[in-house]
Amino acid sequence: MSALDIRWIRDDASLAQQCRDWKQLPYLALDTEFMRVDTFYPGAGLVQVGDGERAWLIDPLLIRDWTPFAEVLEAPSVVKVFHACGEDLEVFQRLTGSLPQPLFDTQLAAAYLGMAHSMGYSKLVLEMLGLDLPKDETRSDWLQRPLTDMQVRYAAEDVQHLAEVYVKLAPRLPEHKLAWLLADGADLVANQTRVSDPREAWRDVKLAWKLAPQQLAVLREVCAWREEQARLRNQPRNRILREQTLWPLARLQPKDKQALARIDEMHPRTVRQDGDTLLALLAHAAALPAEQWPEPLPEPLPREVTPLLKRLREVGQREAERQGMAPELMLRKKILEALLKSGYPDGPYRLPDSLQGWRRELMGQALLDCLAAPENP
Repeated sequence: MSALDIRWIRDDASLAQQCRDWKQLPYLALDTEFMRVDTFYPGAGLVQVGDGERAWLIDPLLIRDWTPFAEVLEAPSVVKVFHACGEDLEVFQRLTGSLPQPLFDTQLAAAYLGMAHSMGYSKLVLEMLGLDLPKDETRSDWLQRPLTDMQVRYAAEDVQHLAEVYVKLAPRLPEHKLAWLLADGADLVANQTRVSDPREAWRDVKLAWKLAPQQLAVLREVCAWREEQARLRNQPRNRILREQTLWPLARLQPKDKQALARIDEMHPRTVRQDGDTLLALLAHAAALPAEQWPEPLPEPLPREVTPLLKRLREVGQREAERQGMAPELMLRKKILEALLKSGYPDGPYRLPDSLQGWRRELMGQALLDCLAAPENP
């Protein structure tokens, strides 16, 4: 690694020039370093690009025009290689307004080849390249300038090894698995594209199903305000309003600051800074007419479905064995629960829309057959 060619990009003209060359390549390895200690959005500290021979380090604190890089991200002929790309996608969307397609995630690729699911990057590099990576710089300050020599080397080597892992992994994937992997990559991008609607945030609150429709209307307004303020102020949601306060606020609907302060887990700072706003919001939401209340949420599945869930999961495990893949890739618990909720306890059952593509094709009918079959005595 001593011969690794590291090149900095610190201005718009250099980035534009390099992007013209990148668009001609078959693949690019991509990574980011960012800080997210007390902000809602990640603060990009570095963008790394590798082609297997050299590593480019883009300084996002100096780049103003990301348009040429967005074109690279969207170029259909250039495969964009990541490892566990979730937060990287958020960084790229914030910086460039674009997302990478086609996307090849090496963590997913390893699972498609029967290696461990959700394998960490260091472990994958050790398994594929026989290299034991130091992780000393993972938690360092990537917004400081200048970066240390250790930080620069760490960042460059990360993207270099990612390219080397891709070159070894990709040929091992049969054509149909590569297509499945790229479809999963497209799903990751689609999920990132769907910027969550603040007015839907209430659906994720624990125990929301226990609330009456009028209380759900209050919960919806409080959660939407919290989400919007977190984005506006660029602060974590829990700094705006703690998660544990949402349900009791909707249930108890305090009318004054004393009652507000008595809500479990309510931070005094929130009462001071936003108490009047919250009380006005609660009063407004509580007065909404019944036709504007949400529908009640369905109760969670009862404990008795556990054996049935296990049988459904076995459908995915059997298919995983046939395909030589990590079983966790096959059927997510949320999909199985949605399937059960469509008809439990007596049916008929309907495959949920979230079961798509090759998974629906390979396992959809088997899941329905499993539910139709009498339970083993």
